Amino acid sequence: MIEGIDRLTYCTDGSAENLARSKQCFMDWGLSLQHEASDELLFETLNGAQVRILHPAHLDLAGTAPMEEGATLREVVWGMQGDTALPATATDPHGLVHRFAPSRKRVLSLQGSASNAWGHVQRVNAPSPVYERAQPVEIGHIVLFTQQLAEAVKFYESLGFLMSDSYPGRGAFLRCAPQGGHHDVFLLQVPGKAQGLNHVAFTVRDIHEVFGGGLAMSRAGWKTQLGPGRHPVSSAYFWYFECPVGGLIEYNADEDHLTENWQPREFTPGPTVFAEWAIDGGIDGHTRRQPQVAAGGQFLSEKR
Repeated sequence: MIEGIDRLTYCTDGSAENLARSKQCFMDWGLSLQHEASDELLFETLNGAQVRILHPAHLDLAGTAPMEEGATLREVVWGMQGDTALPATATDPHGLVHRFAPSRKRVLSLQGSASNAWGHVQRVNAPSPVYERAQPVEIGHIVLFTQQLAEAVKFYESLGFLMSDSYPGRGAFLRCAPQGGHHDVFLLQVPGKAQGLNHVAFTVRDIHEVFGGGLAMSRAGWKTQLGPGRHPVSSAYFWYFECPVGGLIEYNADEDHLTENWQPREFTPGPTVFAEWAIDGGIDGHTRRQPQVAAGGQFLSEKR
């Protein structure tokens, strides 16, 4: 059975500058650099899931074609538990390569901050944490633009993926196992939008780490695409940043956990369905305000 994403492989645009920016981006993102060479970088999340970044001329990319021009995602390795009838390799309708191998991820004992919802107090005599930066626990999901939605859904369902929710004719949220997070793959069909990578989500411990990680990325100079915010469909909190090796990267926390008893829902696409709320342009890491709002040297608590 597939249990989640074990490794992602990106390809740079071929320039030394792009490789260097990619290295700095993922280090600022909170991943651990495990290996570095002139044509390869290897990072890890806390649970051992990997992000690999290769130069286009790297031998491991020989014989494969990218799903879009420029820097982008080239391969997904899915971690497996137990026996499986899946092939070692499969290529989806977009040309993205998928491999299946025994999972190498580590089991962790860490926990996110408990919440004190009304009537359900879980955190007693303990404050919630404040994070100076994020350290992603694992790779949560990938999102792809497609112009072959029905064919792509059929491909993933043939691998055992299950529909969690959908925008009929426009998008499909798919999870790799009956029990687990809301989705591991989201396929989005936008009229006139070519196929390719939309974003990769990295799971962090809690909403506080979403904020702490996003503020740290802002202080480091990386550009917010959108966030922080909250998705109504999966209930998850998010913060999206532009990524040098294609698409966006997302801090993600507190998504819905589903079981085999879940009944897929259908939604009509719209801004409030994508985000219950979201901050356009992010929060500046120095002033703690939206970038377009001048702080004037005052604390947030001071009246203006």
